Amino acid sequence: MNNSPDHPHSPPFVPPDRSLPAHRSPVWQDDGADLLLPVPDEFSFAQNYDHLATATNEALYTLREGRIRKAIAVGTQATVVEIAPEGQAQLRIRFVAEPNADSPALRAGVAEYVHDWFDLGTDLKPFYKMAKTDPLLRQAVESFYGLRNMGIPDLYEAMCWGILGQQINLGFAYTLKRRYVERFGQALEREGETYWLFPTAVRMAALTAEDLSAAGMTTVKKCEYLVDTARLIASGELTKEQLLAADSVKEAEKRLVRIRGIGPWTAHYVLMRCLRRPDAFPIDDVGLHHSIRHVLGLDAKPGKEQILEWSAGWSMWESYATFYLWRFLY
Repeated sequence: MNNSPDHPHSPPFVPPDRSLPAHRSPVWQDDGADLLLPVPDEFSFAQNYDHLATATNEALYTLREGRIRKAIAVGTQATVVEIAPEGQAQLRIRFVAEPNADSPALRAGVAEYVHDWFDLGTDLKPFYKMAKTDPLLRQAVESFYGLRNMGIPDLYEAMCWGILGQQINLGFAYTLKRRYVERFGQALEREGETYWLFPTAVRMAALTAEDLSAAGMTTVKKCEYLVDTARLIASGELTKEQLLAADSVKEAEKRLVRIRGIGPWTAHYVLMRCLRRPDAFPIDDVGLHHSIRHVLGLDAKPGKEQILEWSAGWSMWESYATFYLWRFLY
């Protein structure tokens, strides 16, 4: 067994100015019926589709014959769209039986949501340049080239998923998520199928932990965390804008861990999947440890100090490095 990376003491790669990775603003075309959303060269619809397909008992999207259907809320409007590749350079977004499909605000909001969901604005060229010479990452980027950090644009949804997933296996977490969505979320009927929107913070802020517990959600403590978080967001005490304005990932983490039920792992998960902090790093994640053990052929899970040493070259790409390593397991 190989118990260490090929060159554990080699000089780490550091982006020239250690600044945030380049991020492109959303641009789309409107052909009158559908939306056409350009994708970067470093994008593979198949890789992202396959990643979504690993989710068990998923409640918030449907995969069928290479197409993705998803309910999306834009302000007070809600719709269902179908997303599919249009050649190699675009995604085609089709509205499914939507009577208000000509609404400019709805069309713009959907394009922006899909752009964010697939993280199409991040330039992955520097990440791939770094990763192809990194002992931990080179196999991952070769195997999953074009995979994006599929995000969770809504802050409340991201925080709920982090809370629900604490200290339970992934399969049961998906069961709880479906239970939560179907009990408290909004259903949209399209072409004989039901699609779900995640419960809003405003909706959940009006409930109590007992309401959630009675619905068979999870432990009383977790129910309290879910309601407390909803109230913070619904009241405006916690917003994405506040977290995005943080000077550093440490500052944003401190803001989140002050919230009951949010520890470092959940904080970094939210910063990674919702806030798109490139340096978010859930270093204590058990799945990450198992992935590293798999890649390096270790006899046991690595310690935190080892991971810190081996990840020294990931500066400002810790989030993507983690996501790619997770893909070996999920």
